[in-house]
This record gives sequence, structure tokens and C-alpha cells, in this order.
Amino acid sequence: MSTMPEFRGALLAMQGETVLAEVAAAGHSARTRFQIASVSKQFTAVAVLLLAQRGLLGLDDPIDRWVDDRPPSWDGITLHHLLTHTSGLGHWGEYPMIDLFQPVPPGELLAAFRQVEPLFAPGGGWHYSSPGYVLLAHAVARAADRPYRDVLTQDIFEPLGMADTFVGSPGDRPDIARGHGADGEPLPSYELDVVAMGAGDLWSTTGDLLRWLDGLRTGQLLDARHRELMLTEHAATGHEPDSRGYGYGCFVGLFGDEAWFHHSGGNSGFRSFAACLPASNRRIVVLSDSEATNMAVLDELLTATLT
Repeated sequence: MSTMPEFRGALLAMQGETVLAEVAAAGHSARTRFQIASVSKQFTAVAVLLLAQRGLLGLDDPIDRWVDDRPPSWDGITLHHLLTHTSGLGHWGEYPMIDLFQPVPPGELLAAFRQVEPLFAPGGGWHYSSPGYVLLAHAVARAADRPYRDVLTQDIFEPLGMADTFVGSPGDRPDIARGHGADGEPLPSYELDVVAMGAGDLWSTTGDLLRWLDGLRTGQLLDARHRELMLTEHAATGHEPDSRGYGYGCFVGLFGDEAWFHHSGGNSGFRSFAACLPASNRRIVVLSDSEATNMAVLDELLTATLT
């Protein structure tokens, strides 16, 4: 194994039952819970697919079946488009009126989304969109007739034994990491209960995310058809070759010459990455509470643990 670079956070890499690398930097442990940022989108996608398995919604349902007051500019947008980032909706930069750090009533947040014209017609391109995943979380809650956080807790975390994972603000829970900037100074958190719901609202540990990857890999939650739908490329991203396409809530491509699925994430003060290479049964999770853990550091960590 190559020399492991220093970073602030925790890492767990395994092949089968063999630990390839396990790191917990000073002040952290295997029980430390980090914001996993956009890795949360995998859970949103699985929640949608679980409801599709049960016949409670359809992947081709128009968004206005599950979210009220669709503006004319959203005509034709389906859950499939939101899952694959092909809806035409923008990312946070296209919504400058939204403060990612401040609480806002859900109705006001959705009203802000409606104010911005899509960048292209549904299916007409690929543009990463966290607001699209917020809309998916609202669709999940409505179709399940339960709060979004309850769907994830009851239908995903509990069946997989993810006891240290939760949704939204931490309250007085223990073992909570504090986000830091690249200069080492503490940073305020994004608002996780409404603004980031479905897009970047989860906290987890390296061990729990290994359980998550194993649950996806072995089909513990999704049947074969819906698992294949999640992990199949539906849209080209142009990020060759490691992230050449996007499935449902995950990037797909090649690590070396082996297929993998993965997702990275970045919230204020946090960086995350989770990946699985099913053929060799290699899995890696990197969780950091520092923005200094950039893509260059992540590339070093992947090289050190998986090659």
C-alpha cells in the first residue's frame, strides 16, 4: 500500500472482510459522526426506489403529482429527471436568494425554487441539482405519508443496522464532528432540516457507510430490477472515465479498469466520499471535517488504499 497522506477525519477501506486501511485522525474515532453532504443523495434515491418497488409512486411520475403548484416552466419534469440531474433545474448557485445557513419554512423554500427558470428542457442535458433532490425528499414524504426522516430511519437505517446515522440537525447527540475551513477555523453548519433535506442532510460514520455500501451491493434493500436502475448510467456527465455517467443518486464509471459506483460531497466544513467496486468487493469511505480535504487529497487516499 502506498503512503497514506495526512488528513483530518476518518477513513475505512475494505476488500471482502479484510481491512485495507482504517484511519481516525486525532480527536476522531470510528464512532465520530460527520455530515456526509451529497453522499446523502444515494439515500434519497433509494427511498424513491423503495416506494417504487411498493407501487406507491412511479419513476415517470410528473413532479406535480407530489409537489403542489408546479410552475409552467416545470412542465414535463419527472422523478426520473430529478434523480438523474436531467430536469434542467439549477444547483445552489442558480438560486442566490436562498441562504444555505438559515432556517426557512418549507413553503418559502419551494416558492424560491419556482422562481428560477430551468436551464434546459427535461432530458435536454445534465446539470447537477441539489434543489432537485430536495424536491425528491418532499415527494418521498408525500408518497409514504410519513416525514422524510422517518422513511430513512425506518426503511433504511434500521434494516441495515446503521445505528449511528441520522437525518438533520444533531441536537444534543454525542460524537458529533465540527466542520472546519481549509485554514483550520471552525465554520457554521448548513441548515439541514429544510434547506438541505434530501440533498445533504445526513450524518454518519465510516462503519455505517460501509454497511450502506454492502446493503446496496448485496441487494438487502432493493430488488434486482431497482438496484440495476440505480446503478445504471442514465445520463453522461462528461467526467471521464471515473465518473462518466450518473445513475440514481450515484456516479458510475471506472476506477482503473474496474466498474464502480460512488459519490462525493461537500458541505460547509465537511468533505465526504463513498465508493464500491463490486467485482473485487472493495469499498472505501472517507469522512472529513475539514475543507482542506480536497480532491487532490482524496485522489491520494484512493491511490494509497485501493491500488
